[in-house]
Amino acid sequence: MVTLLKWTVPDYHQLIEQGLLEGKKVELLDGNLVTMAPEGPLHSYTTNTVADYLRQNLHGLALVREAHPITLSQSEPEPDIAIVLPPQERYKEKHPQADDIFWLMEIAHSTQAYDLNDKKQIYAQEGIPEYWVADLTNRQLFVFWAPDNGNYRWQQSHSDGIICSQAFPDIKISVQEMLHW
Repeated sequence: MVTLLKWTVPDYHQLIEQGLLEGKKVELLDGNLVTMAPEGPLHSYTTNTVADYLRQNLHGLALVREAHPITLSQSEPEPDIAIVLPPQERYKEKHPQADDIFWLMEIAHSTQAYDLNDKKQIYAQEGIPEYWVADLTNRQLFVFWAPDNGNYRWQQSHSDGIICSQAFPDIKISVQEMLHW
């Protein structure tokens, strides 16, 4: 029988502090070191435009963080966008944790299956209230909410129209304006 070594979040932090992961694009997911996919121009462009759009709409209500780590019980992923509690100083000594997060968003150009399955399951297990995946290839925005037993109870997909986050139901978000499609 083969047993794989699972890394803890403190183990992962030690690897980082010792410089063993310097220059490597990895994240810790469910105790595994996972190589992050390279970021193409469309992915970068979309991440920037979505973050700018959300900052305008959530100004004073939430922080919009781009591609920075969050710390979960067995994972330290770097979601493309994390909508978290303010103020910024809250994260001077620690990354946002599950209780700090309103919702997470991944921009999927070549990673749709991974983002819609593995990452979704991890985020649901951690109780992240809401998770969005922008599928750039198929021009669909998947919105998941109500984590329950390692999955989300509710899911919607949108290619256009107005949506609202569960955290900020009075803020109207235009799918087309946010994603520029």
